[in-house]
Amino acid sequence: MEADWEFEIGGGAPVIEAWWPGLIDLRRSPASVIDIAEAVDFPELGDALILLNATSSPVWTSKCGVWESDEAERFDADEFDAPAGGTAHTHGCYIDLLPQGEKQWTSTVAIAAECRIWSAKLRSLPLRSCRADLIIRRAFTPPERMHLGVTVYLTGGGSTAAQAFEALAAMMVPIAGVLCDRSTLQ
Repeated sequence: MEADWEFEIGGGAPVIEAWWPGLIDLRRSPASVIDIAEAVDFPELGDALILLNATSSPVWTSKCGVWESDEAERFDADEFDAPAGGTAHTHGCYIDLLPQGEKQWTSTVAIAAECRIWSAKLRSLPLRSCRADLIIRRAFTPPERMHLGVTVYLTGGGSTAAQAFEALAAMMVPIAGVLCDRSTLQ
């Protein structure tokens, strides 16, 4: 699988709203995953969300979304470790991640180091036709403090929409496992 990371923390860049009005806190109630429409329609996402919000996880999630695209010209098959024509269709999702601990990701250096580790581990997963992009962003958390978070974009490609969805589904739990693995930075 392919994986990369980058910063998007400038003036007009998107910001993660940790405690938005529709937040379903899976740390407190994992069974509430059934209240997340995307997780009901895409059970593998639900499984990943439960892992990412477990008490042993160094992160928690605040938001997610799922999409489908057939914009073949937008993606190069090499970017997905896919065969030629293997990105004619794509399915993707995003998950906003925030740190479990106050002292985690306190600087751009610390969060960049974590994303480097995650990207290397993700690239070692034996998955094809998929990619992960880790975007470091500013995150608003109570009490009105600015922290750092990561939006993880996961995309699966295929020559058909069904193959693209299968590629995305196959990567959800392995990727959650990588993101939940505590590094020496925690």
